[in-house]
Amino acid sequence: MMEDFSTSLAPHGQHDPASASRVADLLLEIGSTLLVSGAHCGRISRNLERVAERWGYHMELFITFTGLMVSIKNIARPEEQVARFRRCPLHGVHFGILTEISLLTWKIAEETLTIDEAEKRFAVIKQTSPYPRWAILLGVGFACAYLCILGGGDWANGGMAFMAAVSGMIVRQEFLKQRFNPMIAFILAAFTTGLIAGLDMIYQIGASPEKTLATSVLYLIPGVQLINCVIDLIEGHIPTAIARGVFAGFTLLCIAVGLALGILLLGIQHF
Repeated sequence: MMEDFSTSLAPHGQHDPASASRVADLLLEIGSTLLVSGAHCGRISRNLERVAERWGYHMELFITFTGLMVSIKNIARPEEQVARFRRCPLHGVHFGILTEISLLTWKIAEETLTIDEAEKRFAVIKQTSPYPRWAILLGVGFACAYLCILGGGDWANGGMAFMAAVSGMIVRQEFLKQRFNPMIAFILAAFTTGLIAGLDMIYQIGASPEKTLATSVLYLIPGVQLINCVIDLIEGHIPTAIARGVFAGFTLLCIAVGLALGILLLGIQHF
């Protein structure tokens, strides 16, 4: 879905030609990057509006869970219009990219960056490396371990929670790398975590082995999607909010299935 009626533009008397086509493409790039990096709809809309207004365009935005459509119209020349649509890949979370893009849109609005400068700076942001794998694994492991200890477990329970969470995360990463369905990856990760954490229950390692099983799988909880769902509902982005909520709910179901399979396989009773 794409239409192009673009010509050059120099809004507000500035010598900065920014054609509708280039502005629409930049908006689509920024919006899709924000969407897949964990931004809620309101944040995406505010960031894109700053950029569109900088070059004298009125923007209409439609956001779905799997894609985004941008339509812009030259305020001074209403006949100059462009619409763009892009399908977005699997969502992730990268707060560093969200922060950098927000700062860039403010610079575009307040420091009157040219379209060339804006495109170059955004290209640098897009090349931002994902978090190192070792950092993700350590972060996941320590988070679950400390949650276990805070929940009443001892250091032995925390150590088991650490190993279970790290092992499950490795399984999830490997299956996603092989382009398996994300929900299958969630089930297998929860299953692996449940098997390892369940050994704590079987061999009664530590003071509260049940805390290990209860907290070691929490790294899989789609917290960002659930929070964004609530924010989108409050701000009136109902279709996207429903999609986020359904995705998060099904993710929780997959986690429960994987964990239950691990518990059943080990023969743990009355958990």
